[in-house]
Amino acid sequence: MKYVFLWIFIVLTSVAGYGQEKKYKVTCIGFYNLENLFDTINGPNMDEEFLPEGANHYTGKVYLDKLQKLSDVISGIGTEDSPDGLAVMGCAEVENSGVLGALIRQPKLAGRNYHIIHYDSPDERGIDVGFLYNPKYFTPVYSRPLHVDLTGLSEGDRPTRDILFVQGKLNGETVNFFVNHWPSRRGGEEGSEPLRAKAAGVCKDLADSLLKKNPDAKIIIMGDLNDDPTDRSVAVILNAKGEQDQVKTGGLFNPWMKSYKAGIGTLAYNDTWNLFDQIILSSAWLSKDQKGFFFREAKIYSKPWMLAQRGRFKGYPKRTYDGNRYAGGYSDHFPTYLVLLKEIK
Repeated sequence: MKYVFLWIFIVLTSVAGYGQEKKYKVTCIGFYNLENLFDTINGPNMDEEFLPEGANHYTGKVYLDKLQKLSDVISGIGTEDSPDGLAVMGCAEVENSGVLGALIRQPKLAGRNYHIIHYDSPDERGIDVGFLYNPKYFTPVYSRPLHVDLTGLSEGDRPTRDILFVQGKLNGETVNFFVNHWPSRRGGEEGSEPLRAKAAGVCKDLADSLLKKNPDAKIIIMGDLNDDPTDRSVAVILNAKGEQDQVKTGGLFNPWMKSYKAGIGTLAYNDTWNLFDQIILSSAWLSKDQKGFFFREAKIYSKPWMLAQRGRFKGYPKRTYDGNRYAGGYSDHFPTYLVLLKEIK
């Protein structure tokens, strides 16, 4: 691990707001909904529309183009803050570990040597969450899927994605990651709300257990929550506060609250922006007077070339498909990421 720090981007001059003489290491943590990253092989899941003979005509050419487009985005996230970009990235809507393997082998990403953590979940469509990490920055110690039991809540007891829990060392510091893709708003926001509440409860239970043992445990809850920062699942069940001074020891801070209230989002529907793609932190990240990493900033990664330029989705994130027509986009979500700093003594 002593060699790891040689690769951390060091801020040699000043960092605005943190003094003129201090030096910092910088690392970036991100999340990205990859929007239906399927392979072209017919599996046991309900993937028929994403097959060459399916409704979307999802051919090998389309698959390879999508991989390249996603790598265009991922390779740029965080590079304004750290030359290696993301040290860790959670992701959603991946069919299996094979598509993640194909993604990290793309030319723009291969040099980072990303590794994968993935478990198949019971979702009927076969879309899971995943975890990519750069071994120069992060070393996993333990991981497991957390099952979200929707029995009696969803129509036909339809299963949902597991939550992925990963514990490891971020440059020697223990960090606990939760990667989420909570149930959608299918059937209406109000009718589906109990499903997301259940998923939030599963996440909260383990987070509380970790914080009970150590109130200063460093936890990051990330994902496509299919709810906004002000919704019950996030604001009440997770009890994630939008102001740092409201967060007590062992509590959670949601750095996206102000952006959402200002009308900024990560996906759009019917000319309304939502901010479903959130990264929430435990209180231990908030103090700047510590030996470990602390929270500096939360960002949405969006570039003009990631936007649809015409049609009914003009101004929205440029998606992969417009109906059954391949639109050649990236994802219907923008990625989000955190910038973390660590003072060099």
